[in-house]
Amino acid sequence: MALLMFASVFLVLLAGYPVAFSLAGTALGFAFAGQLTGSFDSAFLHALPSRLFGIMNNLTLVAVPLFVFMGVMLERSQVAEHLLETMTALFGKLRGGLGISVTLVGMLLAASTGIVGATVVTMGLLSLPTMLRRGYDAKIAAGTICASGTLGQIIPPSIVLVLLGDVLSSAYQQAQLDQGIYSPDTVSVGDLFAGALIPGLLLVLLYLAYLLIVAAKRPEAMPVHHNEDEATPVTGLQALRALLPPLFLILAVLGSILGGLATPTEAASVGAVGAMLLAITQRRFTIDILREVVRSTLRVSSMVFLILIGASVFSLVFRGFGGDVLVEDLLTRLPGGAFGAMLVVMLVMFLLGFVLDFIEITFVVVPIVGPILLAMGLDPVWLGIMIAINLQTSFLTPPFGFALFYLRGVAPDSVTTGDIYRGVMPFIGIQLLMLAMLALWPALATWLPGLVYG
Repeated sequence: MALLMFASVFLVLLAGYPVAFSLAGTALGFAFAGQLTGSFDSAFLHALPSRLFGIMNNLTLVAVPLFVFMGVMLERSQVAEHLLETMTALFGKLRGGLGISVTLVGMLLAASTGIVGATVVTMGLLSLPTMLRRGYDAKIAAGTICASGTLGQIIPPSIVLVLLGDVLSSAYQQAQLDQGIYSPDTVSVGDLFAGALIPGLLLVLLYLAYLLIVAAKRPEAMPVHHNEDEATPVTGLQALRALLPPLFLILAVLGSILGGLATPTEAASVGAVGAMLLAITQRRFTIDILREVVRSTLRVSSMVFLILIGASVFSLVFRGFGGDVLVEDLLTRLPGGAFGAMLVVMLVMFLLGFVLDFIEITFVVVPIVGPILLAMGLDPVWLGIMIAINLQTSFLTPPFGFALFYLRGVAPDSVTTGDIYRGVMPFIGIQLLMLAMLALWPALATWLPGLVYG
């Protein structure tokens, strides 16, 4: 029944029904059928009110609407556009300089917004026409924008890491309780933020290295910009004026978390207020913009929490049918022990990333497999970073990657879907290399949290 329920959810989702209602509706339907057949104990549903009350009282999740507000405010107030124009003028005359500018701005936007869709769409609208106009190969341009846009998955403060941190914290405590440890250790969102810094920056460096190699090997694909009239030169002071405000905002948010001065929720409020101040100082703040930002934040936040409620209903019914025992039995019987179980889980999550957003995967799949993997001795921070990069790779992979659909929606007709697919292939290879490096050297994710938090 548990496996049948899981399969039914996918059929309902493929039929086009909203995710939150698909999860909760399918689960309740199976619970009712299970009661009629005597295969489901309704006592599991009695835990639902306390689950929902726990969601309402979860202070960590308050960071989600605040980070969404910060990202949308930076997008609507055109801070990103100003930053991209300045970086383009600064690096435009270097071979591959425009691609480097797009990657660096994508990194800063990822650290500022944490919203993949917003970053890809913004970069696609702002930089893709410029790259094509300057003679860049359409495949290189599309691949660079998609890859740099998905950095919001892994570079903190990422909404993915906030949600993963909350779910992994519960999974880690459950794994320890199952092992008879009644004073369990905890893992926090701050741990994941610290753990994601080095892998995220390494990804950016690998992207830049690839672009520089392509610029050297195939100069016709990434030509040097020669038109003096199109981009006026910028001075170092102008570049600093464009770079310092978003950098200061990022440092204020991350520094307060890593320095132990604030919780992620408190730091998110600093980011939200800082984004408003940034828009005010750049004279791009109006009541209309604020109203639009608040409405957009409300829509995104409502979607996240409604999916979380639907996922809670689904997980309760799934456990009521013994699904957690079934999954545990399956993973523990796999050859290779923890390595084999981890490999299968990562492959399943990668495939699920084609049809589900990171929110559904985080709330539905991670609570089921997380306690089992953590009970096998895996580090929770390392596991969280591996999941985040795996989903980031999935969102880049044709034919169903979400980032590809976002760019296709704003790309001109001259850029074909095939160009986008071929353009992201080298970046997918880089992502897989990063996953392999993390698998071989887990300290890439665990060293900094250990240093900061002991």
